[in-house]
Amino acid sequence: MSFDTIVVVDWSARGAPSPAKPSKDSIWIGIARGGTVETAYHRTRHAAMQALASLFEAERMAGRRVLAGFDFPFAYPAGFGRAVTGSDDPLALWADLAARITDGPDNANNRFEVAQDLNRLFPGIGPFWGRPDALDLPDLPARGTLRDLDRFPERRRCDTLAPGAQPCWKLYTTGSVGSQALLGLPRLQALRARFGADLSVRPFEQADTPITLVELFPSLIAKTVAALAEPDEIKDRAQVRVLAGALAALPGPQLEAMTREGDPVEGWILGLGHEAALEAAARGPALTPPRLRDDCFAMPQGVDWVPVDTALARLRETLRPVTGVATLSVAQAAGRVLAEAPVARRANPPRPNSAVDGYGFAHAATGPGVMRLPLVDGRAAAGQPHDAPVPPGHAIRILTGAVLPEGVDTVVLEEDTASDGRVVAFDGPVKPFANARKAGEDMEAGATILQAGHVLRPPDLALLSALGVAEARVFHPLRVAVLSTGDEIVPAPDRPAQPHQIWDANRPMLLALAQGWGHVPVDLGHVGDDPRAIGAALDRGAAEADVILTSGGASAGDEDHVSALLGARGTLSAWRIALKPGRPLALALWDGVPVFGLPGNPVAALVCALIFARPALSLMSGAGWVQPQGFTVPAAFSKSKKPGRREYLRARLTAEGAAEVFASEGSGRISGLSWATGLVELPDTALQVTPGTPVRFLPYSGFGMG
Repeated sequence: MSFDTIVVVDWSARGAPSPAKPSKDSIWIGIARGGTVETAYHRTRHAAMQALASLFEAERMAGRRVLAGFDFPFAYPAGFGRAVTGSDDPLALWADLAARITDGPDNANNRFEVAQDLNRLFPGIGPFWGRPDALDLPDLPARGTLRDLDRFPERRRCDTLAPGAQPCWKLYTTGSVGSQALLGLPRLQALRARFGADLSVRPFEQADTPITLVELFPSLIAKTVAALAEPDEIKDRAQVRVLAGALAALPGPQLEAMTREGDPVEGWILGLGHEAALEAAARGPALTPPRLRDDCFAMPQGVDWVPVDTALARLRETLRPVTGVATLSVAQAAGRVLAEAPVARRANPPRPNSAVDGYGFAHAATGPGVMRLPLVDGRAAAGQPHDAPVPPGHAIRILTGAVLPEGVDTVVLEEDTASDGRVVAFDGPVKPFANARKAGEDMEAGATILQAGHVLRPPDLALLSALGVAEARVFHPLRVAVLSTGDEIVPAPDRPAQPHQIWDANRPMLLALAQGWGHVPVDLGHVGDDPRAIGAALDRGAAEADVILTSGGASAGDEDHVSALLGARGTLSAWRIALKPGRPLALALWDGVPVFGLPGNPVAALVCALIFARPALSLMSGAGWVQPQGFTVPAAFSKSKKPGRREYLRARLTAEGAAEVFASEGSGRISGLSWATGLVELPDTALQVTPGTPVRFLPYSGFGMG
């Protein structure tokens, strides 16, 4: 048997309702069914369980089989259940806890008092620990070190095998899964009572039932969850969404077998030992396309200084999308890049309809002069069609969006008519088919709606939905890792900097650029001029991202360790771009992942990122090559430019629409980046600029910057 619906629940032990605005550390539920994944947020355990019970009922009635996983322990270390209930059966302990716990609709509960009562069953102190300081519970210690731990193990076997798993005795502070279990198991016991023989708990019960409950630990695939999280997505939502999708993507027999693994007394964490399979399923079969060629960044022999246009053409020629493809519901696809062109399921509009409120009739029955047409009974409105045909020479009251009844092909505007409810009068002649929309005049059934590579915007979601498209094949977001290097760099301005040091300006700038371009930023932090540390950071980037941006160390000097390391362990092409500012540009592959080695100077780093990285990243994301938008304006400055290099000047427009440039061209003047609203692009050739000379202005907004 296989499962039709996968439910993943991120539980919460809050003592009060969660905020009305979806937030972390609350209850999130992911539901994977029919190739899509939906998420829901619940403020209380009571509301969440009502929603789950309703879902289970509906799926059972529809004949669909449900696998529901919860992120808290289903059992305790061996010996505890027998000591409390006289049985090793974990489900006997569920029933005991259900009789002890009270948990109100507002999340108010007695879990700490119950934990103290359980501790009192044993000599000494323990095993439960952790409580707010305000609670006077002498037999529930505030700290775990105050307990006697000889009676029961601190962790189950599965907890010792899952890095990051917390002990089920811990009730308070970060990772308090003990509180989640005390409040979660009684709720699951209520589901057992409600659904009876139609529900089983694995691995304790092996029967095939319509509803199966299992224990989960989303952190098993934490890196994959982080990599596939949407921009600004709440971590808990990402966990249930990604894990539900991963479980649904596993082959049915494999998932079925995984649910049966584990200890019949201590239970098991679903997927433990199968992390690689879960990660692969989460990423999808097409997540890792064929790697880029090792020589993709190589320039033809004899090329020394590379003109900007040659460099851009080379990138455009050799790069391609490097992320995989997933199927998402249209409602979840905002900001994603289409991997396949969606096709209209039906025409829009599907039937001829009225464009206005007025009266509809057959044009053949009209002519010049005043027309008086008797009205048929009833009316036609949007969503309320008039099924009977309208006889020739008659009219019908019709509202905007209503399907034209049989016998109607023309509509006269209400404001141009007079009616007593029995007859409508208007001046003729009327233009044939006036105010009537043809079926399919917007789009025909089977027509291509949008092209692959299109980034889905809110209006696109409206169009897809209107044409009956429920799902879209989209590229996974491009994951862009950013690394700063150099002993002179201090990672953050909240740390002290010596006179010979500078605070890191590039990393926050590049991370913000990546996010603004719709990619997922991956912060690799800062490392000094240590080849081993740089290599480790690049290894991490290759594991967690699709492309890496570095800043600093991209030249060929003694301390340019990035270039040296890329040349020694990667596949490096050092491009000397005929560009000012920002001549050195290191392009390489590290474990098959493209690396853009940007200059360390922030001005040069931004210019190179805008001119080279932006179109390259867009292409690799599946959105295709993008050209910066610009326009010609008169110059409000003077400059004598020499031939040989393309130059980009920090600039902004005056009130008269002319381009003024920053007072200094020095690339050390970072303030000019903020002062400017764009760049003036000067050609490779010599140019004498005086006020009024036409120059090309590239606004920041044309680079996808706000």
